[in-house]
Amino acid sequence: MFHPELLEIGRKAKQAARQLAFTSTESKNKALLAMSQALINNEQEILKANSIDIQAAEEKGLKKSLVNRLSLTSESILGISKALREVIALRDPVGEGEVWTRPNGLRIQQTRVPLGVVAMVYEARPNVTVDAAALCIKSGNAVILRGGSEALESNKVLARVIAKAAEESGLPSGCIQLITETNREWVQQLMRMNDYVDVIIPRGGAGLIQTVVQNATVPVIETGTGMCHAFIDQAADYGKAIPIVINAKTQKPGVCNALETLLIDELIAEDFLPLMGEELKKHQVIIKGCPRTCEILSYALPAIEQDWVEEHLDLILSVKVVPHLDAALDHIYQYSTKHSETIITENYSRAQRFLKEIDAAAVYVNASTRFTDGGQFGFGAEIGISTQKLHARGPMGLRELTTTKYLVYGDGQIV
Repeated sequence: MFHPELLEIGRKAKQAARQLAFTSTESKNKALLAMSQALINNEQEILKANSIDIQAAEEKGLKKSLVNRLSLTSESILGISKALREVIALRDPVGEGEVWTRPNGLRIQQTRVPLGVVAMVYEARPNVTVDAAALCIKSGNAVILRGGSEALESNKVLARVIAKAAEESGLPSGCIQLITETNREWVQQLMRMNDYVDVIIPRGGAGLIQTVVQNATVPVIETGTGMCHAFIDQAADYGKAIPIVINAKTQKPGVCNALETLLIDELIAEDFLPLMGEELKKHQVIIKGCPRTCEILSYALPAIEQDWVEEHLDLILSVKVVPHLDAALDHIYQYSTKHSETIITENYSRAQRFLKEIDAAAVYVNASTRFTDGGQFGFGAEIGISTQKLHARGPMGLRELTTTKYLVYGDGQIV
């Protein structure tokens, strides 16, 4: 049995999705513009709610990186508002497709249509509330949001503000809804609401994602944890390698596309590691290294097996010296979560091997893993980064929130 209130949320979402499926791009953009302005108009209420979440998080002793992910400022609210306007400028995928005619005269049109009702289960970052809603609305989907308890007060205000703006602009009631009940049983029920939810997208830590994947009867688009690696090849340009590693590890350490493991070719380890280590120390990064790394860097801490397996999501970097590219490929094959991997090298053939042999959503040469992002890829805001292989892979934007159907025009043809 489903909770009556949750059932009502599902019914409203399903009815809203029916109307959104044929809502014009102009109407959806009008609503997004109103949502963008509503965030600015309600800034003080949003910040007040966020301060409650921040205080509670600090009292619970959450890691600083997690508290930072929760935090909103006037500048970040302006950025979220701007992101909504950027979604307006993106091409609406609904209705796109191709047409062909069969020898019997049948005209077949493949066209993109919304998924329907999208449920988002996510942790911490309150900006996801707005990003997810914006992408779902632009792609013609109703959305049911269930954020983490750490950001509950922020999410309540954000969801109420944008939902009101969307509905006052003419979109159907129930197109954006937030589940405010923190009881986990509600999430368990949401994952089994096949009659009301078309797809569920978990976004957060490995525990949350696996809970949804293992328990949902609703189809799941799995976003992945980011055990991201960088391999410093023997032909690396240090002038590129050091800034890339610093950016990938320190620019925002608590996100899924941040660097977690650094692999270094043993031919350059004695030369490169001291230079890299000094720069990491300047950014307060703790190094957890293999035995060879600890020999070269006296201040490195010994790495244990879990350091190669789990995301640090903090200013901690696992470092391993490997004998050659093959060993680096083997390590990544064993420990990668298939999110983002990069090689730093000036050697063309080894770069091409890395690109071809690494199985991940995004594979880079001489660039930071932090680029695995919907905005950086030109998709606007993202609903998440998929590490699975069915339906969508990598940063998921508007197109990934649609599916296809066939419109077939005949003139009396029969089989």
